[in-house]
Amino acid sequence: MQSQSTHTPYSDVDAEEPEFSFRNLVQQWMNTIRHILIRHLRVVLVISILGALLGLGYAWIKSPTYTARLSFVVEESKSSGGSIASALAGQFGFDIGGMSGTSGILAGDNVLELLKSRSLIKKTLLTSYRDSSAVSLADRYADVYRWKEKWAGNAAIGKQVNFTANATKFSRLEDSLLQVITKRIVEKELSIAKPDKKLGFFELQVTTKNEEISKLFCERLLKIATDFYIDTKTKRLRNNVARLQKRADSLEAVLDKRTFSAAEANQLLLDANPAYAAPTVGAEISSRNKFIQSTVYAEIVKNLEVSKTSLIQETPTVQVVDSPDLPLQENKVKWYLAPLIGALVGFGGTVLLLFLGEGNSKIKS
Repeated sequence: MQSQSTHTPYSDVDAEEPEFSFRNLVQQWMNTIRHILIRHLRVVLVISILGALLGLGYAWIKSPTYTARLSFVVEESKSSGGSIASALAGQFGFDIGGMSGTSGILAGDNVLELLKSRSLIKKTLLTSYRDSSAVSLADRYADVYRWKEKWAGNAAIGKQVNFTANATKFSRLEDSLLQVITKRIVEKELSIAKPDKKLGFFELQVTTKNEEISKLFCERLLKIATDFYIDTKTKRLRNNVARLQKRADSLEAVLDKRTFSAAEANQLLLDANPAYAAPTVGAEISSRNKFIQSTVYAEIVKNLEVSKTSLIQETPTVQVVDSPDLPLQENKVKWYLAPLIGALVGFGGTVLLLFLGEGNSKIKS
């Protein structure tokens, strides 16, 4: 009698799979890397040496840059009505400063975008490099970066391009080249940050290849932005003060004439015949006109002084806290770090590529 087999069709499926172990996986990786280093040691060393040489060459060729840092604070004369609510919300981790009613150009985070305005940067570049000099900051910038030589040798340009300081009109070519300089500054060399969102301090950084350009551009950009801010914020009040001042000056001149007329009328009244009423009427009319004119003049002067006081109160203050001083911070690749980083990048990249190649070969096999 044949015995029945105890093997079932599901026995292979029910067999337990080996338990996954991260430690074993790491051990396999280490063994693979050790095998790669033993088998391809010469390739890894050659590429690491090439990476070190490339890093040393980069450190030798790379020109140093200089960073100018300027911190400032914007002081508004009138605090917003939501300051108490902002303080209470800040205790619970909420920031409602943007809902407190501040609408100034430099209020809140608007300063971060205002200082990156291409029109203000262009205006800064067109300032004189030296006092009362026709050479602009843009000319000096293009010289330092050797762009004028490239422009002169370019087939599409083929000439020396200069940006006259304080000029208002430029040709299409000059405008396009100014846009190239402005774009580089905005994207690579200009940084505006707010170190602490709860405070009103801002930090402006400019990094270029020339120490003096970094310092001058940083200071002048803030000066131009500050003037633009103050002029915009106080424009309505300044126009009102100018209008009232003009009105007060004209009324003062008219009042002076009325005063002389009243004095002449009073003089005629003293010498006039009492039988005639005309001199008395004339003196009374002159006195009345003088009184009305002086009353109107007094009201205009009062409104003028009130407007001047409001203008002083509305004029904000942009106070520089830390200004860039020479010598500026020099940013230069260390000659001893560049080869080390290059060698590590070459070593790591080579080992990674060989490791991936070993993995693909195992999968195919």
